Amino acid sequence: MKKEKSLLERARSGRITKEMIAVARKEGREPEEICGLVGKGRVVIAKNRVRKNVLPIGIGEGLSVKVNANIGTSEDLCNLKTELKKLKAAEDAGADTIMDLSTGGNLDLIRRKILRATRLPVGTVPIYQAAIASKRKGQPMVRMSAEDLFGAIRKHAQDGIDFVTVHCGVTRESVSRLKKQGRILDVVSRGGALLVAWMDFNEAENPLYKDFDRLLEIAREFEMVLSLGDGLRPGSIADATDRGQIQELIILGELTKRAWSKGVQVMIEGPGHIPLNEIEANILLQKKICQGAPFYVLGPLVTDLAPGYDHIVSAIGGAIAAKAGADFLCYVTSSEHLGLPDAEEVREGVVASRIAAHAADLARGNPLAFKKDLEMSKARKALDWEKQFRLAIDPKRAREIRKSRPPRNQEVCTMCGEFCAIKISKKT
Repeated sequence: MKKEKSLLERARSGRITKEMIAVARKEGREPEEICGLVGKGRVVIAKNRVRKNVLPIGIGEGLSVKVNANIGTSEDLCNLKTELKKLKAAEDAGADTIMDLSTGGNLDLIRRKILRATRLPVGTVPIYQAAIASKRKGQPMVRMSAEDLFGAIRKHAQDGIDFVTVHCGVTRESVSRLKKQGRILDVVSRGGALLVAWMDFNEAENPLYKDFDRLLEIAREFEMVLSLGDGLRPGSIADATDRGQIQELIILGELTKRAWSKGVQVMIEGPGHIPLNEIEANILLQKKICQGAPFYVLGPLVTDLAPGYDHIVSAIGGAIAAKAGADFLCYVTSSEHLGLPDAEEVREGVVASRIAAHAADLARGNPLAFKKDLEMSKARKALDWEKQFRLAIDPKRAREIRKSRPPRNQEVCTMCGEFCAIKISKKT
């Protein structure tokens, strides 16, 4: 039976799909432009073939910078209702995608409930499930088999997951380079650490790299975007841009071309903890080595010293990264490095990341972003408070602050009162 063409293959042949039209409409672009970018691998549209209600989101070159929100249980805190509340908080705050990183409870049930509860694209990290299943059988996580891992990936694809993080660049070669150089914080990615331990215990190559073609078959069958994970990302400023990180990136660049040749959409995940002065170089390296594939960054976090405020640290790094060409920001919450976030911390993290994304959109010359800021300036000049709230990235917070400090004259605010510069200027 002849296989159905993938989205990437259809784009290469110039066939404009309804997903491309939807993305073009949202981005203020022509469908032909989106089709061309998808065909070159520079934009991905995450939409699993079996999911019918997902909103197509374009991620990549020339589009607005997108924001992902991670939710999910742990073994210590496992409550499905809480995770659905966090999902709602992320949606209300304007997240573009959701990732379910659950490691506690009934993982299949949690994932399927999240998929049913949202129209946003949903991503996962299937190796978590494979490792946890091994542990629940009473054996070490490193005894999971390649079949267990690919079985988890297929299960997630069948459920409708739109994109999966797969740490294919964590190989014996890249780990060897990391070990030779040495690190302060070794491997901080959960998926990366699991694979390093698995390779060491089994004295074998990473199945995701060794059997990459098998992974491509699953991804193509379900039209699932592969997010090639940064399993060796630095978790310390001292470890940034080292040989292990760069060797992994080189491997991901090679795998990107292999995925494209099979009609599979790909994006690349990036660091991590990176000082301000190295962010632009990291983006330029990724874009060059991975032939312009969309870049998905965690943060990046620009200092290690701010537990409790890492959403701010991440927003600083995210704005610089996106200005330099990163396409997709994974939010970081204020509870990063401290504990599992609650719903309010999720909302706060999404807002911080959206501010970074919008600031970068302005710097990148996005006309839709500029139009929004222009409308806000006009609303401020008119002292139109309702319009200001509607345009705000976080209307809820803006309303709360004004309501908590009511001015005597409702036309102005309690900062300046009758000395309001805008009011004086209007009279003049």
